[in-house]
Amino acid sequence: MERRSFLQSLAAATASPALAQQQSRTSKPNVIWLLGDQHRGQALSCMGDPNVHTPNIDSMASMGTNFTRAISGFPLCCPFRGSMLTGRYAHHCVPGHEYPLPDGQPTLTEPLKAAGYQTAYFGKWHLAGFHESQGRASKFITNPDKRGGFDQWTGYENNNSQYDSWVHGGRGKDAFHYRLPGYETDALTDLLVRYIRDRGAEAKQSPAAAKPFFAALSVQPPHNPYVAPAEYSRRHNPTSIQLRPNVARSTEIEDQARRDLAGYYAQIENWDFNVGRVVDALREQNLLFNTHILFFADHGDMHGSQGQFKKMTPYEESIRIPFLIAGEQPTYDGRVTSRPPIPINAVDIAPTTLGLCGIAKPSWMDGTDWSHYRVRPQGAPAARRQSEPDSAFIQCVVPTMHADSVNKPWRGVVTRDGWKYVCLDGTSWMLFNLNDDPYEMANLALNSKYKAERGRLIKRLQQWVADTGDKFNIPAD
Repeated sequence: MERRSFLQSLAAATASPALAQQQSRTSKPNVIWLLGDQHRGQALSCMGDPNVHTPNIDSMASMGTNFTRAISGFPLCCPFRGSMLTGRYAHHCVPGHEYPLPDGQPTLTEPLKAAGYQTAYFGKWHLAGFHESQGRASKFITNPDKRGGFDQWTGYENNNSQYDSWVHGGRGKDAFHYRLPGYETDALTDLLVRYIRDRGAEAKQSPAAAKPFFAALSVQPPHNPYVAPAEYSRRHNPTSIQLRPNVARSTEIEDQARRDLAGYYAQIENWDFNVGRVVDALREQNLLFNTHILFFADHGDMHGSQGQFKKMTPYEESIRIPFLIAGEQPTYDGRVTSRPPIPINAVDIAPTTLGLCGIAKPSWMDGTDWSHYRVRPQGAPAARRQSEPDSAFIQCVVPTMHADSVNKPWRGVVTRDGWKYVCLDGTSWMLFNLNDDPYEMANLALNSKYKAERGRLIKRLQQWVADTGDKFNIPAD
């Protein structure tokens, strides 16, 4: 049977508007995170990429809120995930690759559980501090006390082999560790779908006693190696890939980019299929109307743009991520369907998630609650918007020193009015007017003509460093 689109699923879930509104007003909303790894924000058909077909994600974007300027504040797995869960900047939390969440650091599960939510996590974790030099991370067992406070946790530290992925969870006599059957994204989605069905069964058996839930699904694709199931891989021929205009005109770079992108796009289309499965499961359990779905990624992938590959750079293909909020219909005075021009950042994900649930941001979170761009809360959204940041702070605190990565620390700022400035230690490095130069072909950082603009952005970056308690040698001018 042909899978319904997200819009069709939502229409079915809301066939009785009066009943749906009553359910929404009398219960707390559920929240689901759908998190891909290394999925750059440009790589969706709804964002204009001609190489990929993502109908389920596109449908979410068309009826939800599409944050087209979303930022990976630190384009690397571990630091992003630390910020995502805690709402804290990397220099306060997880400053580099294979660093753990600090002992005693609360995550967003703490305020969620205090508000009556049950919580679950499925998939890639990468926050236990295990070093690959000690062995294969997929065989490492994360200490149950270092799993972010989730009630239910089935995951793995790290794994870059999509057909040989192992998960573990539980503790003591209830501990388990097993190999996922088949392709990782499919098998992990199976776990979330089962969880949704269990929550639906609970709600049907005892509606008054059923708790709202927060669940996160974290998959490794479209991270390298760019391997996807055959039915998706056969759709993409490297010679047919349309490269971005800023891919370096080098035969070696173009050939690698085409080969990698063919697999990358196949992985994304498989991910899109599984996003549709999650939406279907929510609809089948009558949970779609009362569930916020957040779709995003930890960072992007260069794929030959600027002559570079992978991540860890502040170029657009590395730091721009998809970020959509769809699903539940707001319960106050209407849904906001838009593309807000705001640079939502990694540290903002936890506060925004709490805001969608009507929960105040804890004082220990650094980020901003942007939930009013999805739902209009009781009160004055205009007042909230007046206090919003005018930019996003981006950083590389501890470089990985891996191949295809920048091997020096950097700091930068991306503004709402379309400018990006980045510096190395004491030295200006990048300055781009993204409104006129979205592919970053003209670096203005050392052009005297733009000295005033550079000075303005340097001052803003200096303020970000001071406000966040960071330490970095920002150039004087």
